[in-house]
Amino acid sequence: MKALVIDDSRVMRRIVTGILRGVGFDTVEAGDGKEALERLTEHPDVALCCIDWNMPVMTGFEFVVEARKRQEWRDITLMMVTTEGEQGQIVRALAAGAHEYVIKPFTPEIIVDKLELLGLVGARA
Repeated sequence: MKALVIDDSRVMRRIVTGILRGVGFDTVEAGDGKEALERLTEHPDVALCCIDWNMPVMTGFEFVVEARKRQEWRDITLMMVTTEGEQGQIVRALAAGAHEYVIKPFTPEIIVDKLELLGLVGARA
């Protein structure tokens, strides 16, 4: 399974990529929402996008809105992974089509738990 990690912080992309690879994902990275849309075109087998809210060029929220407009991307699971923890933003992201919302800082276990709830990885023993 392939995941697209979208964050303007290279360090954060590496952290999330490491967690995802640890549970069997192949990963692709993007530094902003616009680049992420290009990556989705290049890698149509993406099953999961982990998205930061605050990025230059195109925010994570704008990415979610744009991705949900495209029929071919409607099956991709979208998970916000961001510092934005205000209730209104969480509601907006979920209403726009995000499946899950993780607030930074997080532990690897939180990401894996969310992936289990989404059915993207098997439950841990």
